[in-house]
Amino acid sequence: MKKAVYLKYLLLIVTVLSLNSQSICYAQNLTKIDSLLQEKYPDNAPGATFLISKNGSVIYKKAFGLANLELNVPMKTDNVIKIGSLTKQFTAISILMLVEKGKLNLDDEITKFIPDYPTNGNKITIHHLLTHTSGIKDYTKVKGLNSISQKDLTPLELIEFSKNEPIDFVPGEKYKYNNSGYVILGYIIEKVTGQPYANFVEKQIFNKLKMTASQYASQREVIQNRASGYQKNDSYINRMNFSLTLAYSGGGLMSTVDDMFKWQEAIKNNLLISKETTEKAFTNYTLNNGEHTNYGYGWHIKTINNNRTFEHGGAVFGFKSMGVYLPDLDIYVIGLTNCLCNSPTKLTRKIAELASKN
Repeated sequence: MKKAVYLKYLLLIVTVLSLNSQSICYAQNLTKIDSLLQEKYPDNAPGATFLISKNGSVIYKKAFGLANLELNVPMKTDNVIKIGSLTKQFTAISILMLVEKGKLNLDDEITKFIPDYPTNGNKITIHHLLTHTSGIKDYTKVKGLNSISQKDLTPLELIEFSKNEPIDFVPGEKYKYNNSGYVILGYIIEKVTGQPYANFVEKQIFNKLKMTASQYASQREVIQNRASGYQKNDSYINRMNFSLTLAYSGGGLMSTVDDMFKWQEAIKNNLLISKETTEKAFTNYTLNNGEHTNYGYGWHIKTINNNRTFEHGGAVFGFKSMGVYLPDLDIYVIGLTNCLCNSPTKLTRKIAELASKN
């Protein structure tokens, strides 16, 4: 009897020591994360907001640096920041929502929606657009972009700007990151729903998920808690002026770390589309030759320490962003910054790696 009590007592001590060890490691990693972020985003420079969640709960949220250099305003965690190409996730999920409603199919050709699009005999599908395998020329790589950078264009006018460029490769033959594909997807959403892309995302995603700080970006509208954007040459300068119609459905949204956490939880818990349809977004698709693209629909598919990651970054004049999700560990890290000069990409992945060790 005494031996059994002793063993039970010993097991309790071992358990407590193990939990204490895990707590110490956890605290050390959060301290290290704090130090890394403070070093990269000092108090007197453009800043960043970061959030870490684990198992659906926020375990870290903090702001660094300045939201406005001219007024010396510190960054806050509820500052609204342009998310750039993280917008592509919202566009991809919008397409999948319409697929579930029977409004379109992933193998629909783009000529179904833009009849005069010059495919030169190639079959270019919605799937190709989603996976960056269409071969269409990326409009951000076309000469003359500066000539339209400050013009407010309709989606169709933006598509027409580059649609007659020669294709880079036969559809499905290669993977090449392509903003044009996601612009066309935005136009398809408008064509199918009969409403502007911004309205669809607001009503069908932001409102449903109570992402109250998120919206399609605006230059003129007064937006509460908006952070100013910067670039850096020899010194910091205000971001380059450009028309937001240029970013559109490939990079035109703005958000906060809290709202992006809501977004990630909604995707994880299949709040917008079914589990089966969600799996399409996170399939590592293959090229015509069977080689993997390491891209799904709106997410890169990579690894950190042999753990799968679903991730994406974004860059738009004055702002950079990065989001990383480790599905097998249920860890999410999102970083939003207000300068093109200080990318959060590597650091966000490093933070995800540290969080995975807790």
